[in-house]
Amino acid sequence: MSVKLMKQEKQFLFEEDRPFPSCHASTIVTLPDGGLLISYFAGSKEGAPDEAIWCSRQKDGVWSPPYKVADEENLVHWNPVLHRKESGEILLFYKVGYPIPQWYTRLIVSLDDGQTWSEPVELVPGDVGGRGPVKNKLIVLQDGTWAAPASLETPVEWDAFVDLSFDEGATWTASGLVPVLHPGSVRAPEQAGQVLEKLQLVHGRGIIQPTLWESAPGQVHMLLRSTAGFIYRSDSADGGRTWSPAYKTYLPNNNSGIDLAKMENGTLVLAYNPVGMYKGPRTPLLLSVSSDNGYTWEELLVLEREPGEYSYPAVLAEGNRVYVTYTWKRERIVCWSLEIGE
Repeated sequence: MSVKLMKQEKQFLFEEDRPFPSCHASTIVTLPDGGLLISYFAGSKEGAPDEAIWCSRQKDGVWSPPYKVADEENLVHWNPVLHRKESGEILLFYKVGYPIPQWYTRLIVSLDDGQTWSEPVELVPGDVGGRGPVKNKLIVLQDGTWAAPASLETPVEWDAFVDLSFDEGATWTASGLVPVLHPGSVRAPEQAGQVLEKLQLVHGRGIIQPTLWESAPGQVHMLLRSTAGFIYRSDSADGGRTWSPAYKTYLPNNNSGIDLAKMENGTLVLAYNPVGMYKGPRTPLLLSVSSDNGYTWEELLVLEREPGEYSYPAVLAEGNRVYVTYTWKRERIVCWSLEIGE
């Protein structure tokens, strides 16, 4: 199947008059009026106590000034993730706390398309380490299960899992960790149908920040950021409850965030930095497509190619339209609107 880029438009959400020096980690949903809602964290710098959660709304092609939606005093705020329910409610998950291994997840809700928000609540009472989505959007499986791509970061090892909700976010059940083999230590037990030799070494800390798609009922897949110079993959045959050993793809990764979305025709659209170097440059930023369930990829569009940091993409697909947002030099957020055809 040949995939073609039909239309494209690039917008900055705001210019130099932004009310903060730094912003990062955007997330996006569409609105019933045809507009968009994007959230991100912003403040003086990543990890600072003045980092808060902000939003921008687009209507008729025009972006609102940034407005703050979550800011608890003396708490560092990170990685918002938006989700719009069929009922119209918009959920906003985000992390709070410092350092990252001790962060936990907050949830706020909007009933008016992101204009006003509820008071924050803990997503999972007693959470330490981060439950729910860690960076990328949750997906709704064909049986109605919510699957949130999650991960844990300790100073020594990074691990990925999926948080599952069978009641539209009221309660959450964590899947098993994605099995990983680090050099010198076998951490993953043998499981039914899994052979230890199939595990591939993941150098460095490991894998985090999955991005998910479902290819058939119960057949769920993830691509993962890694410290090993490549994007890794894992697959589940039971709706995300258990996962295959992580295995290396041929796609390079610079230990920076990735995201993908599945279009209605099955095409996968992936945004990533094609740099196979641990802590390598976060440029260029590339959009690639796959028509064979993520096994091979074809370049569609270079989103950014100049020096600088272009990172942490978020990808959303609706019909033949794809939206991509990302961090632009830690100073702005970019939103692309694309039409993709065959």
